[in-house]
Amino acid sequence: MLLGTGHPGPLLGFYAALARGLRRAGCAVPTPARGRVFATHAPEGARRCVLDYVQRVAVVRVYEEALPNGAPGSVPDGPRTPAGPVHTHSPQPVRIALAALAQDRHSRPDLVVGDHGWITGAARLGVPAVGPADADDPAVFVAEAEGGVSVAVPLDDGVRPECYGLLTAYVLQQAGMSQ
Repeated sequence: MLLGTGHPGPLLGFYAALARGLRRAGCAVPTPARGRVFATHAPEGARRCVLDYVQRVAVVRVYEEALPNGAPGSVPDGPRTPAGPVHTHSPQPVRIALAALAQDRHSRPDLVVGDHGWITGAARLGVPAVGPADADDPAVFVAEAEGGVSVAVPLDDGVRPECYGLLTAYVLQQAGMSQ
């Protein structure tokens, strides 16, 4: 199983609890391509990012830097410290993680659990994928309708983290991973 989120603030606790339950059940939860640096594009220009993991859940961190005038811009060479995990809809992180598994001669995960780019990116690459889908973002629902995403669970992905407690408990209970 590979877990990743583009909503590390609100949904990280949900995924972390799932990762713990999966590991207790004997499931491998790999962390491929940890520390891999890549570029993504944003309205303010290219951003240098790194793939990281928090409690075995993949997240993206951005190397926050500024030009001399203080405006965000291109990242100079040299060591930098990444900022906290950021919100993203990009499929790049899951593509990078899956490519790293293949490069290291590991099998593809049986399932990717994620949101936004994690779930749709995995589905586009033919990896079974399930996860939450924000009611105001149709991409995951379209991927489910096209047959790429196995299950899309509608929810509001921008509420306070503690609001996902009942969902987390329900999913763990239904999967037989409750304590």
